Amino acid sequence: MAPSFDQLREADLDDDEFNEDEIDVSDLREKFEVQLDQGYDTFVVIDGLPEVTEDQKPKLVKFLLKKLNSVGKTREELIYMPMGEDGKSQRFAFVEYSSPAEAQAATRQLDGVPLDKKHTLRVNKITDIERYGREGRVDEKYVAPEIEEFTEKEHLRWWLKDPSGRGRDQFVMYRGESVGVFWNNEKEQPENIVDRQHWTEAFLQWSPLGTYLASVHQQGVQLWGGASWSRQARFAHPFVNLVAFSPNEKYIVTWSNRPISIPETGHPALSVDDEGKNYVIWDIETAAPLRSFANLDAPKGEEGKPPPKMQWPAFKWSSDDKYVARLTPGASISVYELPRMNLLDKTSIKIEGVVDFDWAPATPQREGIKTYEQLFTYWQPGTGSNPAKVGLMSIPSKEIVRSLNLFNVSDAKLHWQSDAAYLCVKVDRHSKSKKSQATTLEIFRVKEKGIPVEVVDIIKDTVINFAWEPKGDRFALITTTEPVGPTAVPPKTSVSFFCPEKAKGSYAGNFKLLRTLDKKNSNAIYWSPKGRFVVIATIANQQSSDLDFYDVDFEGEKPESAKDLTANLQLMNTADHYGVTDVEWDPSGRFVATWASAWKHAMENGYHIYDFKGEALREEPIEKFKQFQWRPRPPTMLSKDEQKQIRKNLREYSRVFEQEDADRGASADLAVVEARRRVLDEWHAWRAEVEAEVAEEREVLGLPQDPHAALLEAKTKEVEALDGASTEDDRVIEEIVEDVLEESEEIVA
Repeated sequence: MAPSFDQLREADLDDDEFNEDEIDVSDLREKFEVQLDQGYDTFVVIDGLPEVTEDQKPKLVKFLLKKLNSVGKTREELIYMPMGEDGKSQRFAFVEYSSPAEAQAATRQLDGVPLDKKHTLRVNKITDIERYGREGRVDEKYVAPEIEEFTEKEHLRWWLKDPSGRGRDQFVMYRGESVGVFWNNEKEQPENIVDRQHWTEAFLQWSPLGTYLASVHQQGVQLWGGASWSRQARFAHPFVNLVAFSPNEKYIVTWSNRPISIPETGHPALSVDDEGKNYVIWDIETAAPLRSFANLDAPKGEEGKPPPKMQWPAFKWSSDDKYVARLTPGASISVYELPRMNLLDKTSIKIEGVVDFDWAPATPQREGIKTYEQLFTYWQPGTGSNPAKVGLMSIPSKEIVRSLNLFNVSDAKLHWQSDAAYLCVKVDRHSKSKKSQATTLEIFRVKEKGIPVEVVDIIKDTVINFAWEPKGDRFALITTTEPVGPTAVPPKTSVSFFCPEKAKGSYAGNFKLLRTLDKKNSNAIYWSPKGRFVVIATIANQQSSDLDFYDVDFEGEKPESAKDLTANLQLMNTADHYGVTDVEWDPSGRFVATWASAWKHAMENGYHIYDFKGEALREEPIEKFKQFQWRPRPPTMLSKDEQKQIRKNLREYSRVFEQEDADRGASADLAVVEARRRVLDEWHAWRAEVEAEVAEEREVLGLPQDPHAALLEAKTKEVEALDGASTEDDRVIEEIVEDVLEESEEIVA
């Protein structure tokens, strides 16, 4: 029991013997510590500076200011560089910025930046140094880290070696709440690889080379891969709506219509700098965020017209993943270098009125140009007396390598060929009175010297769809004479095919019309990824769902009109998939999948699979069928010579493949017959066993072995008695006579 005040000795009240240092209040100090963010959060400490004298100090400060002002605003008098007793600087400085956000940007963008060949800047917030550098915050005794035992990772491209040896492709299906990945078995039931419930909350998306499968959740995006379909990465972007990968799978962009909100307890990946942002660009290998961006203000639409839709992807990638660019409509294009995500040359590319842009899908190989470059194209509308313009810009030099003026332009669409050999600009022009419209195609021959432009101006109607042949130089387009827009009855369309003339040189000849097919309902073009074959489809149409399969290199006799052209068009087959909403080729170009998604309507959902000739292989109706996607493949690792050798010996390989297909079909039929025979034998054995048991029971009960024998005998006697009692007079004979009243013949086509 503690003594009362009266019981205390004088020694207990003697202040001289009381020592505050002996009282340990470290736990209270840590619990009630006042944070130093207020007042000091605009300061940073820069370390790694060269040692200078008082006379050299102003020169260093001016040099340092160039770096410091690249991320914020500061002045010479706001830089304090302590000097030692020997008159030399102590290799660090305190810098004050105008806002905490600028100080944070300095720590993120300047830390690790080389000042010169011998010195590298290290930048930290002063509040962080105070918080983490205080004595006792870091254990001075070194403790060796625990090194986890090495575990070999799964091969992420395992599926390229099909266990069956048949070179099959995979696809993913999302139906109901179940997600499954399957091997394509042509006519047979697909072979299930993995099937999981609630694998995604929104949709699924393959990465461009097929390495990862992305699932979208309220908490963010997850990537799955390997033979065990384990999680490879996660990106914690709450309420994410859309996802886009870079072409080589190094980076991923996530977007949410809700601005990011960082909770007081912090976020596992994002920081307070990401507060209020909508886009995040991530490094896939490290799962670390590189930079975040807010939505741009939506551009105002023209009077009487709906506001323009949001552009996606908002960030577009160069073909080699070295640059990513974003359009500010009507003002500029911002190009960022990866992986640092710094603005190229620290400034956006100002292009007045710019409407759209697009990167070349491959690194261009232009005649006479040996230096590295990436190209993007853009177009800007005319203003006043100034014409509209299409430009080709080289990055990183920002040199405009080709431009073209256009007059009376209503709209333009940019279409790159897959190898960046051609760029087609579809230009919708209006007359001076603006009462009529026409379409022309401006085709840039990117690989040729000077990038010449060819004009195709024989199109009289409005073009509603355009598509280049992958890895080729043919294209198809769909036109209509009726106004484009939502109508009760979809308009009639025409499908036209174009190809180059035969030419003696290394470059293709001029583009000519191969054939036009009129009075169609088609509205979509789907080329095989290998070229040559194309599906012209009617999708999302309640009245029609046609699928036309064409070959543009038909080996039969050419019509006279196509003798000088590099194509020969032939309709191979037609099909119909009621309610079809989507069409997609597999990466090998051997199969086509069509499906009716429950996301768009609830009628006859499911999928069909056809071969490249249009022969139906498999139909499977599935309730609440939502999504189907073929798994992409990376580019082949074979050299051009190796590919050429394979083509040369293709007939020999074909014989082997055909024999394997025949054997597999025969073995499949034999397996079915054997399975049926086995089931029949099992049934016979079961029946014999049951009959033996019944016979034994009847014998015990004293019943006849055949319960029907007595009944049959009695019935037979009854019939014989009746037959004996009947006479000739009792017999009734009925005669049925048929008369032919009218005879006609009907021929059914």
